[in-house]
Amino acid sequence: MPFPMTRIEDQEISRLMIGTNWFLGYSHYSGAKDRWIKQHMTLDRIVEVMGVFCREGINAIMSSPDPRIREAIDRVKAETGVECKWACTPSAEGLDDLLPEIERCAELGATFCMPHQHWTDGYMIVNQQRILGLEQVTERIRELGMIPGLSTHRPETVVLCDKAGYDVATYIQLYNPLGFLCQVETDWIERIINETKKPIMCIKPLAAGRVLPSVGFGYVYHSIKPIDTVCVGTLNPQEAAEDIAIVRRLLGESAEEQELTYSRSKAALVR
Repeated sequence: MPFPMTRIEDQEISRLMIGTNWFLGYSHYSGAKDRWIKQHMTLDRIVEVMGVFCREGINAIMSSPDPRIREAIDRVKAETGVECKWACTPSAEGLDDLLPEIERCAELGATFCMPHQHWTDGYMIVNQQRILGLEQVTERIRELGMIPGLSTHRPETVVLCDKAGYDVATYIQLYNPLGFLCQVETDWIERIINETKKPIMCIKPLAAGRVLPSVGFGYVYHSIKPIDTVCVGTLNPQEAAEDIAIVRRLLGESAEEQELTYSRSKAALVR
């Protein structure tokens, strides 16, 4: 089933991406929930959730260079015929440590290599308008056949890289109505997203489960560019299907009415 798409250089990717924090145990909520996710989300369950996305025409996933994700991508392709384009986010303390992780991304078959916020923001010197070692990083990413991007929690990264002319094709940027984990007010982040000509991969649209999907997706999709995409993590096939349906409605792809939650306290609201 087709899904609204965008392009990053020569790659066509869906305007909704599969997030993996709920696969790998990063709840951004509590240590107990992290541990439960790691115990619960077997490879089979990850494949099951990814399959829901891919059968709906969603063809992109974002994660660290984790071999489990590579295996899941391969299994989902065998089941659905869809191979997810992988936005891989390697991390390291320094440049010498990052370069082997970039090579690991290439070995795992990543489409996009986007050094993680831990490295990007740590090596950005705003007052000097540069990111230490970035030229070497993007050059190596290109040499290995991947598209370079950057993951960041700081909107300054987008402005800095655009001004400096760094070889960065796309950015991962936090954006949600609560401002959860955001470094500045959300209206500033909205401006930065819309002023760059490059596609943005917006993450944490539901503030790690703190915002209703209809509210979070509505806020984000209504205030970003048509070339941008949004990445969301889900814990089970039902959540995946519901999120996809909400996004289809927001993007004008469906007129189906959303099913709301129900409890006895809402009985008087039903006509």
